[in-house]
Amino acid sequence: METRKVQVTGGSTYTVSLPKSWATDNGVSAGSEVEFYPEDESLLLAPRTEETTAEGTLDVTDLEGPELTRAVVMMYVNGFDVITLETASVDAAQRRTIREATQGLVGLEVIEETSERVSLQDLLDSSELSIHNAITRMRLVSLTMLADAVEALRAGDPDLAADVIERDDDVDRLWYMTARVFRSALRDPGAATDIGLSRETCFDYHSAARQLERVADHATKIAEVVTDVEGVSEDVGEALDALHGGAADVVETAMDALLAESDDDALRLANDAMTAIDDIDERAREVDGLLRDRDPERSQRLGLVVDSLSRSADYGGNIAETAMQKAAPQP
Repeated sequence: METRKVQVTGGSTYTVSLPKSWATDNGVSAGSEVEFYPEDESLLLAPRTEETTAEGTLDVTDLEGPELTRAVVMMYVNGFDVITLETASVDAAQRRTIREATQGLVGLEVIEETSERVSLQDLLDSSELSIHNAITRMRLVSLTMLADAVEALRAGDPDLAADVIERDDDVDRLWYMTARVFRSALRDPGAATDIGLSRETCFDYHSAARQLERVADHATKIAEVVTDVEGVSEDVGEALDALHGGAADVVETAMDALLAESDDDALRLANDAMTAIDDIDERAREVDGLLRDRDPERSQRLGLVVDSLSRSADYGGNIAETAMQKAAPQP
């Protein structure tokens, strides 16, 4: 750490010198322009640079299937605007995987294909993407998925279960977009300014988005049980409904806390969500008790449902903790 003394020039202008080593490393010299970004009691400084397109190239010779999908997602989340995937010869399976991965990412499109490369480009301006809108949409979709998964289980409805599983892709798409914007805000103070949120708020929303993505994953797990159990008895169904209702209320209340404008409201709602988790544990034990004397294999599958609903409530608790930290007094 280096320190500098603030001086006054011209009677009204405050000036401070820059460390020469930092200036040299960042190409700042006499006549260069720098940018200042106020953030609470801090002032972030960065060299002013021309807007450029971030381009990245990745050798995918040995990548296929899930590994290739993860590679595409990694490059997208890390903020590359143009992604070039190269190999000596792109085979049909790789092309299919790349296209499928691209369809699961907001704004990404294939712009060029040759025998040796596939180029992708993000056609959306990150500053136009709203993390707030993304997590609001994720909240709606993930909780609707959870409700529909339980309904499909009670009714023995495989079509509704299949629809729940398909909707998981929508939540994943929003999650990856949120992660991309968040990492961009960490790297570039200007990006946080463009989206109109502090980097701390971006972090809080990113954390909540991760929890909502996990709720959607557990809704998918419940939906996958539907074809194995073909409906449930009335008493078990009612107990699962009660457990689901409690879990969904925890997530809803926690999200209300995170998005509350008043810190007092946020803390009150977050505490309500945390307190309600104890009731979830009691309801989960009640369902387990109903399953204890049933067919072992069927009980084991329904036990997975109980676990997924309980975990969904826990993820709501994680959001509540984030809301409390966001609303708490800052040092």
